[in-house]
Amino acid sequence: MYHILMLENQTIFTKKVLKEAALLNLSSGQPRVLEFLKNNDGAMQKDIAQACLIEPSSVSSVLSKMEKDGLITRHINADNKRSMDVTLTQLGKEMAQYIEDIFNQFEKEALAGFSESEKETLLTLLKKVNDNLN
Repeated sequence: MYHILMLENQTIFTKKVLKEAALLNLSSGQPRVLEFLKNNDGAMQKDIAQACLIEPSSVSSVLSKMEKDGLITRHINADNKRSMDVTLTQLGKEMAQYIEDIFNQFEKEALAGFSESEKETLLTLLKKVNDNLN
């Protein structure tokens, strides 16, 4: 039963987010990357891949499209010349805020009717599940 509920939650939530993101011409991997960079601007590509649970080769293509669309810039890392730092442009910051608002909107919808205590319990339990699976 657990796996069915988790897959349904993931599918429903993702469809809602991607429908809104598509209105901005964002592809499926971009909302999570934008959210991560909003809180970790200047991150290295490998850190983005790890945090967003995206394969390094996939994150490279996601970032290439984002760079082409003017959402990010990439610069050689001053400490490690083989690494690139990824930063949001002004447009990227605006899109990241919009995406955060979308995530918050659907999170609020998903948790409607939950008490604060129930929300805390749910998040605690989901974190334990993630820890167990990792």
